[in-house]
Amino acid sequence: MDLAEKLQGINEIISESGGKKENLKIEMIFKIVDGLKEILDEDRKQKYPLFLTVHEQFLLKVVKNIVNKPQTNYIIGITGESASGKTTLVNYATKALLRGDEDDLYTVISCDDYYYDTSKELKEAGSYEQLYLSGFSFDTPKAINLELMKAHLISLKNGCGVIAPEYNFVTCESNPNTIYKKPSKVILNEGLYVLNDTMQGIHDIKIYIYTPFNVIKDRWFARAALRGKTGKAADLQFADVNETAQTYIRPSMNNADVVISGLTSADYIQYITTKILNFVREITLFYR
Repeated sequence: MDLAEKLQGINEIISESGGKKENLKIEMIFKIVDGLKEILDEDRKQKYPLFLTVHEQFLLKVVKNIVNKPQTNYIIGITGESASGKTTLVNYATKALLRGDEDDLYTVISCDDYYYDTSKELKEAGSYEQLYLSGFSFDTPKAINLELMKAHLISLKNGCGVIAPEYNFVTCESNPNTIYKKPSKVILNEGLYVLNDTMQGIHDIKIYIYTPFNVIKDRWFARAALRGKTGKAADLQFADVNETAQTYIRPSMNNADVVISGLTSADYIQYITTKILNFVREITLFYR
């Protein structure tokens, strides 16, 4: 018996017993939760599973909100250490979200775009190495305009578009009011400090990406070279990255609803995300 036949049988039983619309909602909620648990069980059997920890009460809570408040926009916060895989997760999860009939389904707000302009400080220092030696750090919450990002997220959740800044990692220039961000059903907010204290109460779903230190280190130096940071300048910044992560980023894993592996392949991220979305769509379409 396939899923549609099972659901039809459940629907008939509820109808025969005089069940009301509310009963159907409750049934749908538990069918979605049970189905998601099956997908998570399948994921755990993989060599490199995507989901490391998912709180069961969180699943029930988020599914209830989706079913009972279908018009709500949801903000998903995705954090993890520098080079842990945040952007990869977002890029391939959004591929699964793309549908021709739902072009307003998602918007991405990246913490990286909200760095303060420090091009003047870089020019005065003469080099990245001298800038770091002066005590400057790109890797604390103070380097990013979290208040502006928070205000933009609130506007998007309330259905209002925003003009976001764009940051250049080579020149350290911030170009304000550069990129239009549309209000969407899913607002993906990724970056180092999206689960910082300043951002408390903003996210409907909180995701932490865990990646082993040696993998992060290799990825970080490869990316730093692309941004013009090599030699001692790269060594100085990575030391700062590791130190500040202990204070500002790693503790946020304890507050996450979901902990995800940063070792999972991009193709598998897209596969499992598509599977989850298709399952939820199948259930919700049946009950309409």
